[in-house]
Amino acid sequence: MDENRLNILNESNRMLSKLQLLSVFFEEDLIYKIYLRTQVIHKLFETNPEIDINKLELFHVQFTTSLVDLLRKIKKNNENNVSLVLDEIQLTKEMIDKMDDNMLTEQDFKIDRQRQALKVNLSLRKLYQVLSDNSSDYPFSKNINAFSLRYGSDFFYNITPELYNELVQYNYNDTYHNTNAIIQRKLMGVLLKREFRTEFYCGLKAGNLILEVYKFMDEDRYFLFSPANNLFLFCDVTKLSGVENNSSLSKKEKLAHELQDKIDKLQSDVVTMKSYMPAEIKSLLAENYKKIADINFLQSLSDVDVQANILKAMLNTDII
Repeated sequence: MDENRLNILNESNRMLSKLQLLSVFFEEDLIYKIYLRTQVIHKLFETNPEIDINKLELFHVQFTTSLVDLLRKIKKNNENNVSLVLDEIQLTKEMIDKMDDNMLTEQDFKIDRQRQALKVNLSLRKLYQVLSDNSSDYPFSKNINAFSLRYGSDFFYNITPELYNELVQYNYNDTYHNTNAIIQRKLMGVLLKREFRTEFYCGLKAGNLILEVYKFMDEDRYFLFSPANNLFLFCDVTKLSGVENNSSLSKKEKLAHELQDKIDKLQSDVVTMKSYMPAEIKSLLAENYKKIADINFLQSLSDVDVQANILKAMLNTDII
């Protein structure tokens, strides 16, 4: 075998290897078909020394080289886009990790709301005793306001100042009161009858003003507690119908879930972005495959130059 023929066949094999790797990368049937057809053409020249070997070189120069360059450009562009998305995923994960370090979770809230309900129930029982004895003792449990301070910003629902003012309206003559607390007389009567068995229902806030709403056990009746002035009043929860209270997730926890959903979507996008190919390129590949699959392809090899020019033109467009 003369040296020129050997060099052309070796270079053809290298070109086939490049095309094979690109077909694996893109997982595109058309590229794989072109690769297989190019193998057939290579084998034809390799096993038939009487055919002018320079035509194989011409084929690669006019067709395969331009195709490989085009696919490599698309591959590089896709990899750059994937790299940007992976960076975004990493930054988002780091953001979630930082939030996790100081995030109050739904489970924290569930546990502490039970503790808070117990504190309020004990405080109300003590308040009843203090009022009955006309005592000046302080009736409230230690750190009773810590719950709203800790969870108010994330777990309490926003209401308007107008609704807040409406909820805390009361007739002073209808209350028991001393220097430490104010409570509606009828509310104290119901609490006594129900043995001070209540549970935390929800928290409300209007700016810095906080209200805690409690529900009687096994009864659809509610009252509110205003930590600012230790005020206890019946609460008409129908007035809260427009308030979002269908989730116990904190704002930070909701954001963390949203960010995780974003990561999941981006990770899904990465799979398709990696092997993305514009429709115009797919159409061009189909045309080129059709041409080299033609049984009379070798007789019209010079026409490949037209296709090569189209491929080269694609390298300089914004399609990719």
